[in-house]
Amino acid sequence: MRKTTAVLFVVGVTVMADAATRTADFTQDTVDRPPTGFAFGHTAGVGRPGRWVVHMDGTNKVLAQLDADRTGARFPVAVLADVRAADVDVSVRFRPISGRGDQAAGLVWRYQDQDNYYVVRANANENNVVLYKVQNGKRTDLPVKGEGRTYGKPSKVPSGQWGTLRVVAQGPLFEVYHDGRRLYAVEDTTFAQAGTVGVWTKADSVTYFDDLTVVTR
Repeated sequence: MRKTTAVLFVVGVTVMADAATRTADFTQDTVDRPPTGFAFGHTAGVGRPGRWVVHMDGTNKVLAQLDADRTGARFPVAVLADVRAADVDVSVRFRPISGRGDQAAGLVWRYQDQDNYYVVRANANENNVVLYKVQNGKRTDLPVKGEGRTYGKPSKVPSGQWGTLRVVAQGPLFEVYHDGRRLYAVEDTTFAQAGTVGVWTKADSVTYFDDLTVVTR
């Protein structure tokens, strides 16, 4: 974990005056095994549940979802089991590797269980970034604040290249960033309570993730 102006270090969490930062970079995890500290979900039980393992990307260890099951409405999820909060600033690096139907990388927050959570996802096949709620296993895109149902926003998502997704969640307001650029905001009150955070893929997406970072207040 990168050193900051913290006053205390406790079990991989940097505790500051009014915030705590947790980063999962997988450097201490075993290759070809699931990472420690994560729990796994499979929304609505459609298709195979996904294969989440630590994988070598050059000389770097990353978290990879390697199962390319082409079932369309298939959503594997991996969440940090030891972080639970409502108001978060969460980000991740991602690299879409392959997928004919989808090349999706998602960031999850306020995750209650595998069928109830928020997710924002970037898709290299569609070149857009869309925020959804998943409620009782059903995924619904949410309207952009001030613009309505636009299905998120267009944004270039190059296949095979690393990018970043970030969400700042404060109460009912969610601000979405892609590659350091603020794209839009969404307001929704479906899940106001604390939940876990993590990453997500869709259908036949094979996707790498790294440096999953969550700041809680």
